[in-house]
Amino acid sequence: MAGKLAKIKLNDYMPLREVVFNSLREAIISGELEPGERLMEVQLAEKMGVSRTPVREAIRKLELEGLVIMIPRKGTHVAELSSRDIIDVLEVRANLDGLATALATDRITPEELKSLELASRQLEINIKKQNIHGIIKKDVEFHDIIYTASRNERLINIIFNLREQVQRYRVIYLNEFSHSNEVLKEHNAILNAMQKKDRSLAQHLAENHITNQQDAIVAELKYKG
Repeated sequence: MAGKLAKIKLNDYMPLREVVFNSLREAIISGELEPGERLMEVQLAEKMGVSRTPVREAIRKLELEGLVIMIPRKGTHVAELSSRDIIDVLEVRANLDGLATALATDRITPEELKSLELASRQLEINIKKQNIHGIIKKDVEFHDIIYTASRNERLINIIFNLREQVQRYRVIYLNEFSHSNEVLKEHNAILNAMQKKDRSLAQHLAENHITNQQDAIVAELKYKG
């Protein structure tokens, strides 16, 4: 765990336990704390410059979210990523993204289309710079513009409820820059279909976009396994 996490910066508007929880959750989602890695309360507390109490409370909340598992006599570990979990989450997301993209194709404004095009161009710039944080940020932004353009608040809420789980898989996928180039091609194809108001094609491309990620991540896990 050396070199991971940092001293907590106090937030005047958020209790310490929430700051600790958010920091640990972000470290897990970003891959800074890796699947299977053991979490030691004392070490985490020292690293973050806090007492063990908020760390313990944060770990319990992370367990409820499925990001951490606690095994008697073996300690606490970052939850592993199983092929079944990935398939379950991304099958749902593929269908939700397909629906959101179909709706957005009909309802997106010219200004939003320009924002979508800009997000795609900025993604390309970050890929050339091999800036993984920028790549992830622009990938998220591209999809968020589409969700907003769907004009369906219930659908957006359901998608956002999956956000944390999806983000772990997004980080794994985009850490390979060859995958990033594929993402760029697929984004541009979706954008092109939306610009042409081809609802059916846009939906199909959006669903395939997520399915391709699912297949690549599952294959990578099997290779590492």
